[in-house]
Amino acid sequence: MADTAKLALFVRLEAKPGKEAEVEKFLRGGLELVQQEPGTTLWFGLRLSATTFGIFDTFADESGRQAHLSGEVAKALMAKAPELFAQPPTIEKVEVLAAKLPGSVEKAA
Repeated sequence: MADTAKLALFVRLEAKPGKEAEVEKFLRGGLELVQQEPGTTLWFGLRLSATTFGIFDTFADESGRQAHLSGEVAKALMAKAPELFAQPPTIEKVEVLAAKLPGSVEKAA
């Protein structure tokens, strides 16, 4: 099961003043789009502070991660960026070193 979460993305989003509710709505709506991506194994829309949001998602392999980066959520994110965010989204490619997933107590290799 941990093989489904070897790679990840962490995206930091800083809302423009007064746009916090719209960013939250955007992230909630992104869930529907990402559910159509078979290569995205886990996806979280996050609130880190009053104005800082994030996305954390995992993938079994690089092809799944690349498909997500060119998918509908990424396109919508970049289209909305000038309107919603104080600065361009920071997208970091990360490697999952260990994970506890539903039905699993394994560590990622």
